[in-house]
Amino acid sequence: MSETIESYLVKGKNSLTEAIDHLKSELVKIRAGKASPSMLDGIMVDYYGTPTLISQVANMGTPDSKTISIQPWEKNMLGPIEQAIFAANLGLTPMNDGEFVRIIIPPLTEERRKDLVKQSKGLGEDTKVSLRNARHKMMDFIKKEVKDGYPEDAGKRKEGEVDTMIKQYSSQVDALLEAKEKDIMTV
Repeated sequence: MSETIESYLVKGKNSLTEAIDHLKSELVKIRAGKASPSMLDGIMVDYYGTPTLISQVANMGTPDSKTISIQPWEKNMLGPIEQAIFAANLGLTPMNDGEFVRIIIPPLTEERRKDLVKQSKGLGEDTKVSLRNARHKMMDFIKKEVKDGYPEDAGKRKEGEVDTMIKQYSSQVDALLEAKEKDIMTV
């Protein structure tokens, strides 16, 4: 036996945790009408010919709930930052005043809010598919080990543990989606 059921389940649990973490990072990118520097995560700026994360060439902050301010460490980066935000196609319009790039977050329409809720639910469904795939792999591994001589009653207990684990992670997904929906729909 190259791998024990315990070590395989630990690996499986790690992949479940990664799926939840990925969902959290994706949900943060969905704007809920409030300004947050994390909305700009992943935007790459041309820094002397090298694609660099915006957070690595500027300070970002939120002076109020509707504004993101970006202050580059080098003034000549104002233009490339502005272009990168336009290119990211986030529906945001950066304004360059010579010192800062400011982004005013427009209020969301009811229709746009519903679209964002739908988008977040889609991300949640993708995460649940990942959870089901991980469950399927863990169950197959347990069944294979039982076939190869692992005690059957212990295998059934492990299958029960897997199901309990999947239910816990699935309820985490539901809680994250519920919180995000509430956040999006709050005017």
